[in-house]
Amino acid sequence: MNALHVSLWVFAGVCLVVWLLSLVTREYSWVDRIWSLVPVAYLGIFAGGAGFADARLDTIFVLGALWGLRLTFNFARKGGYARGGEDYRWAVLRAKMAPWQFQVFNLFFITIYQNAILLLITLPAYTALQHRSAYGPLDVVITVVFLAFLVGETVADQQQWNFHGWKRGEVDAGREPERRFLQSGLFRFSRHPNFFFEQAQWWMVFVFGAIAAGSLWQWTVLGAFLLTLLFVGSTKFTESITIGRYPEYADYQRRTSPVVPWWPRSGGIAQAQAE
Repeated sequence: MNALHVSLWVFAGVCLVVWLLSLVTREYSWVDRIWSLVPVAYLGIFAGGAGFADARLDTIFVLGALWGLRLTFNFARKGGYARGGEDYRWAVLRAKMAPWQFQVFNLFFITIYQNAILLLITLPAYTALQHRSAYGPLDVVITVVFLAFLVGETVADQQQWNFHGWKRGEVDAGREPERRFLQSGLFRFSRHPNFFFEQAQWWMVFVFGAIAAGSLWQWTVLGAFLLTLLFVGSTKFTESITIGRYPEYADYQRRTSPVVPWWPRSGGIAQAQAE
């Protein structure tokens, strides 16, 4: 059985397990809980297909493991693995759908579609397995860029963690927080810098596969593309909830880039308050 077949069996098994767990526990964030783990397993399978003797595949695997460790830590400290750690957006969505509609959504989107993306984003490693070649200067560049994006996401998540810790402290002290959502640091240049860096890392994994194949025209771009589409939809849904809670978020939207970090547009009430 080759590495791709093994990965497909893992995909089928993971889908079955997370779907059954969602039915038994009535929690629907099981894919979130394995999000940082399963891609690393796929990358390990592909690197193992070369006997862990291919520098490019080994690099992809190590970078993926670093990505997974960082994301697992951040998810765990936010209580994502605890009982009741379901993504708040699913409760909002359930309130808008009939029970049977949500269960169809759970099976086909939450379980199958999202797990398919987790497999697809790793398939450039399969391309690298099929087209094994020497690890060269371009690989070094992409490795450095990947690590830079990893650092960027780490910084963004830490800034968000620090902000919410400050906000809880204000509420616990009986004070109304002066700022109700994060607008400083990296969040001054992007409303979702962590989302940007997350996607960018998997685009770099695609580039690794393209380097191995000697061409950017690879069907495995589908994984990074679908991941980006997923984040686009997720971002719009998240912001629709946020603006309902914080009307001043509309001002932040007007002056701040949605995802890709960029210089903010001048003016706005929220900017004056932040300064």
